Amino acid sequence: MDPGNASRLSVCVLASGSRGNATYISDGQTAILIDAGLSGVEIQRRMAAKGLDPSRLDAILVSHEHADHIQGVGVLSRRFGLPVHISDATRQAAGSVLGKPFGISPFICGHAFAIGSLAVHPFSISHDAEDPAGFTISCNGAKVGLATDLGIATGVVKTHLEACDILILEANHDSQMLIDGPYPWPLKQRIRGRSGHLSNDDTALLLGALQHDRLSHVILAHLSEENNLPEKARQAVQAVLNGGGVKLHVASQTAGSGVLTLR
Repeated sequence: MDPGNASRLSVCVLASGSRGNATYISDGQTAILIDAGLSGVEIQRRMAAKGLDPSRLDAILVSHEHADHIQGVGVLSRRFGLPVHISDATRQAAGSVLGKPFGISPFICGHAFAIGSLAVHPFSISHDAEDPAGFTISCNGAKVGLATDLGIATGVVKTHLEACDILILEANHDSQMLIDGPYPWPLKQRIRGRSGHLSNDDTALLLGALQHDRLSHVILAHLSEENNLPEKARQAVQAVLNGGGVKLHVASQTAGSGVLTLR
């Protein structure tokens, strides 16, 4: 049974990390995936394990062209007849990895559009890709914001993520673990750079600027398996939440998150 219904917005991170990313969002009428960076079979397996029906999907949104975000896009699109919403630059950069989708619906960052009953607002983020995007998804007064794979939280990012009920934010690395870790120095510089990934402390600062009374859930995502620990990410962000009513979750590569439903 699909946990969504016509009056509730449901969110589930199916996978998050450098080995694959996918997030499910539905209001019970329209259901989408943001990215599909695992095999089609694995995404279907994970959806089924969480009580989600892939045959009820309506579309796939693509944030950027890296393989851990698009590996399963083509096959799922063809298997279930799903249009793929993707920017022209991202589609060109994806090349053959994207496969041959059932259909393509181009979007432009900064220009809102609708997928069924869901209002989608893509916005530009800073990452080492051609045209990377974050998204907000809105319906019936509820709003979900997703921003992963970004090196800096710009003013544009903060503006778009204001007044969200659920936030899915990258907390990629612990800064000291990254410095002390095994990666070569050029890779460490890329991760720490403006087109890399947010650290736990970066995410805590961003969340501090985005807190408001209606914020219900924060999902920390895209944690590095080499340069972070869930407890370190949670500790950094929990200090900013100050024990308020916000529920904090940490999505994993293997298990994702639970299904969160706004009531």
